[in-house]
Amino acid sequence: MSEHIFEVKDFNLYYGNHHALKNINMSMKKNAITALIGPSGCGKSSFIKTLNRMNDLVDSAKYSGEIFYNGQNILNKDIDLCDLRTKIGMVFQRPNPFPMSIYDNIAYGPRLQGIKKKAILDEIVEQSLTSAAIFDEVKDRLKKSATSLSGGQQQRLCIARALAIKPDVLLMDEPTSALDPISTSKIEELALELKKDYSIIIVTHNMQQALRIADDTAFFLLGDLIECDNTDTIFTKPKNQKTKDYVTGRFG
Repeated sequence: MSEHIFEVKDFNLYYGNHHALKNINMSMKKNAITALIGPSGCGKSSFIKTLNRMNDLVDSAKYSGEIFYNGQNILNKDIDLCDLRTKIGMVFQRPNPFPMSIYDNIAYGPRLQGIKKKAILDEIVEQSLTSAAIFDEVKDRLKKSATSLSGGQQQRLCIARALAIKPDVLLMDEPTSALDPISTSKIEELALELKKDYSIIIVTHNMQQALRIADDTAFFLLGDLIECDNTDTIFTKPKNQKTKDYVTGRFG
């Protein structure tokens, strides 16, 4: 078995005539946190959305190359997208709880998968909220609206909702950019805990965050993958001058 969860080979992404990602080649490890860094508009979010085929929702999107997930090319036309997105969960930049109770937010995915027994749903809800380090804060108000939670709690709820369908991978697109420092710290601690059971890919504008939690870091610039390596190497001994200029704050 490969130690990599994703292997990307000669991947190109176009939006109409715009060449958004150019000939990307990289691997991402299992049970590790891989951070994607780079200035705005460099292709980080486009890349992470390709890993669960969310870019298919953009009419003008076209791609070439291969992305292997556990040895299977996810860009094949006949791949089951529902199955893929069950295995590869996503948490977005802004918390987006459904306008329903905390309990129903978590139970939503399992119910779609056909789980109806209350005892099983109760267990999944408690387990998922516990894994997302929020159960103790909400256990007495599971029937209350999820929108009544604070921003940081809503984001952990969204992580719990993603975990409820038992994914293999968690994609996080700037999950802390809308949060205060204390909530950010909780999400970072959570990510470090979750990598024991999941592979995590995180887009971040915050280079200190990448340094704090990522095992590996990939630097994107204008649609090119400039460098991907162990995080310490990227920040202390980068091989490419452009990487060095970015991580030392000369541009970005």
